[in-house]
Amino acid sequence: MNSSPSLPPNRTAWLKPALFLLVAAIGLYYVKWSPYYLKSFVAADKHSIGASILANAPAAPWSAALEYAGVYFLAIWKAAVLGVLLGSLVQVLVPRDWLLRAFGRAGLGSTIRGGLFALPGMMCSCCAAPVVAGMRRQQVSVGAALAFWIANPVLNPATLVFMGFVLGWNFAALRLVAGVLLVLGVSLVAQRISQPEALPQAALDAVSQVEESEQQHGFLSRWLHKMWQLFWSTVPIYIVAVLVLGAARVWLFPQVDAAMGNSLFWIVGLAVIGTLFVIPTAAEIPIVQSMLALGLGAGPAVALLMTLPSISLPSLLMLRKSFTPKVLATVTVLTILVGVASGLAGALLL
Repeated sequence: MNSSPSLPPNRTAWLKPALFLLVAAIGLYYVKWSPYYLKSFVAADKHSIGASILANAPAAPWSAALEYAGVYFLAIWKAAVLGVLLGSLVQVLVPRDWLLRAFGRAGLGSTIRGGLFALPGMMCSCCAAPVVAGMRRQQVSVGAALAFWIANPVLNPATLVFMGFVLGWNFAALRLVAGVLLVLGVSLVAQRISQPEALPQAALDAVSQVEESEQQHGFLSRWLHKMWQLFWSTVPIYIVAVLVLGAARVWLFPQVDAAMGNSLFWIVGLAVIGTLFVIPTAAEIPIVQSMLALGLGAGPAVALLMTLPSISLPSLLMLRKSFTPKVLATVTVLTILVGVASGLAGALLL
């Protein structure tokens, strides 16, 4: 009796990853690629991509919190939903041994691949955080996961294009060079602090057993379970942290005047503030553009350009279960230091 032929194992193994790539491509086209393509023409024509998100802040902290949270979440909610969706799907559609072989080894190659994997995403640090959390739950190395996380906002190709048209290509070039150093340097140092430079062989050995156990449950139930876990561990703390920072912006950002210039005090201060504060993708450009118009020096401006998109307090809290406190503290301190060094370079070169 003839039975209908089944697909060879090597062909069926590609079906779920192909579905993941399809969902990612459709989602990114709708949320990122198409809007940013159109916005690039606006940036080239008007040398602006909109008003600063920090403009006209209410004086009362509670009003400032609600106003900022409303503007912020309106700008990022589609990308945030996509981040949670992809962060859950990467756990159920991409074979764990594939992720381990591509991103599991602690070293330069895995870190570079993590950074390159981020380039099509073009997400802010908070929207990329759920995907990073999903990758870490699949035991992707610290270095590769960090490179993916930081490269998403810092090496965002669209942001670099906007920056060139709005602020000048010298700013964009400095951001690109410093961004590569930030992504690789921070990721490799944090990786060295976290664990030995080896692929977790025990993880590879356990993959088949774990995946066989997971297959006992249906795809839909496994996916919904992963998505709920990811949502509950990231989104509530995210909302609270954005509200807190929205209120704190009343005190965090000073009134800019020409007297600030390229002062080391302001380079360091704005590097610290930029590292902790949260913004939507590319919002650092109109923020810096408005501050430069008020007399801010190139040094503090570059410090903000580097640190505002890189990481933030909400994204650090969202990944509190994905990395050790020591790793997150290292990432925070190194981001500030790179911001200060970039600001000093900007004061000399721009």
